Amino acid sequence: MQLITCPWCGDREEIEFHYGGQAHVAYPEDPYALDDEQWAQYVFFRDNPKGPFAERWVHAAGCRRWFNALRDTVTHEFLAVHRAGAERPSPTSTAKGQEATR
Repeated sequence: MQLITCPWCGDREEIEFHYGGQAHVAYPEDPYALDDEQWAQYVFFRDNPKGPFAERWVHAAGCRRWFNALRDTVTHEFLAVHRAGAERPSPTSTAKGQEATR
């Protein structure tokens, strides 16, 4: 069982959390100016890197709050977690297994 650190509740088992997709995806500045192809790109297409990746997670069985995490997609290790809206940590500035902010 993997432990995930919630920025509000601390370490909890992974079954308490749900994945919410890629983090830091900006909403289009002028959504009415987008054509169908551009909307499809915004809604359906996301990055799929090998290595550190910024993701959104929700503590569904706990505080029910959303937060962002930096997770290694190869090892599934959480490199950092931080509250939504907080400055996003870089993979090199955060030690493995440590939280960015609490």
